[in-house]
Amino acid sequence: MNLRPDAGDAALARAVADEAGRQLMRVRERLHRDGAPSWVAEDTGDAAGQRSIEEALAAHRPHDAVLSEEATDDDARLSADRVWIVDPLDGTREYGELDRSDWAVHVALWERRDGAGNRSDDGSLTAGAVALPAVGIVLATDEPPVVPPLEGRRPRIVVSRSRAPRLAFEVADAVGCDVVTLGSAGAKTMAVVLGDADIYLHAGGMHQWDSAAPVAVAAAAGLHTSRLDGSPLVYNRRDTWLPDLLVCRQELARQVLEVVHGGRLGA
Repeated sequence: MNLRPDAGDAALARAVADEAGRQLMRVRERLHRDGAPSWVAEDTGDAAGQRSIEEALAAHRPHDAVLSEEATDDDARLSADRVWIVDPLDGTREYGELDRSDWAVHVALWERRDGAGNRSDDGSLTAGAVALPAVGIVLATDEPPVVPPLEGRRPRIVVSRSRAPRLAFEVADAVGCDVVTLGSAGAKTMAVVLGDADIYLHAGGMHQWDSAAPVAVAAAAGLHTSRLDGSPLVYNRRDTWLPDLLVCRQELARQVLEVVHGGRLGA
């Protein structure tokens, strides 16, 4: 992994996600070449991604805490000032299918301070990167892309290919959206960042590592990010479960939230 010794946190997140993604691609290609079943690819990929990220963070940020889907949770993170929240392989099912590219690597940094730099126990996401290795893209908070304008077309709402919430279709009908399907949470969020979709709404619950890096990148790109009640997403809580999520264009946020709340959203 090529990284300057004085690289900032966002550059580190980008490099770590990129390197893990490259390793995951090599593992997937080898396993498919050897005829391994998809579940073997999924399990092996999870382990390879975790090892890559774990080693990189230990080398470059040895004093920081880490919360990862693929590692035992350590309560020490609850009192730490800096916590990396990572998902070494978001979308294991898609990763196990050679023809699919909608899986991702998530690397985000939570710090015990707010957006103004003041100490806050709620903290905030201060850096993050999402790699889409199968399409050769890494999106990070240090150089967020410019979200393309709608330019008069119908908005698109992106939903899970297997567990699309009914609420998403209610929003699609009310807002006048076309519906597109993708696999991982990271791939769906990055579709909004890249302008391939305009709304990503999730109501079925997910863990902090599923959304931390995608939300960090989406917020850096100027998108709306929140819970479905409009409240902020808060990370590094003891319970890693987050019940819901909304990522969308700023100009669509109020309309989406109005639909979610049955027109009862406060002024």
